[in-house]
Amino acid sequence: MTPIRHNHSDRSNSDRGHSDRSQSDRSRTEADPVLDAVRDCVLAVGVRRTTLTDVARRAGVSRMTLYRRWPDVRSLVGDLMTREWIAVAADAMPTGGDSRPVRSRIVDGLVAGAAAFRAHPLFHKILDVDPELLLPYILDRRGASQEAFLRLLVTALGEGHEDGSVRRAPTDRQARSLLLVVQSFTLSLRTMTDETDPELSEAAFLDELRTLLERTLTP
Repeated sequence: MTPIRHNHSDRSNSDRGHSDRSQSDRSRTEADPVLDAVRDCVLAVGVRRTTLTDVARRAGVSRMTLYRRWPDVRSLVGDLMTREWIAVAADAMPTGGDSRPVRSRIVDGLVAGAAAFRAHPLFHKILDVDPELLLPYILDRRGASQEAFLRLLVTALGEGHEDGSVRRAPTDRQARSLLLVVQSFTLSLRTMTDETDPELSEAAFLDELRTLLERTLTP
């Protein structure tokens, strides 16, 4: 049998890739206590009253350690929101062992995600105290968490097209349309609810969201 010969440059590239991944993993692990600290600060006093000094003290690191990665509190909060929102979306999606049609899993995941976002303490604090932080992601550009949601939706919709439970349409457009609908219910729902009227409660509107999603995804 002819032995397999490894080109030195291939091995270097592989080692470099492994090194990059290791550095990325370390960076992410090191960031966790900092993001935990900024979360505590924001929940306590809001974004505008949070300082890098406060975060460094809570995280047990120096301010220079923070400045090397985050130039200001807003960039820190941006990374925190990305971490928290992606975790909410991942937790809301049904597990791979779910044998129901993909459409049912998508709808359940999106409705559960909207409800979880609205119950999230960080989301509540930002919406109540610093809502302007959300405006760029509503009016101007997509953030990292939105891009992650879209990737999840594109994958799920593709599977739904394959099993015939989801209406066929250009997948990217369909995913973006779904995200627009869910975002509107998540961010603006309290402008329409009236908790004194059961027909206008948050739960009733989430049921309406379920109906809208079912109707738009059914072939």
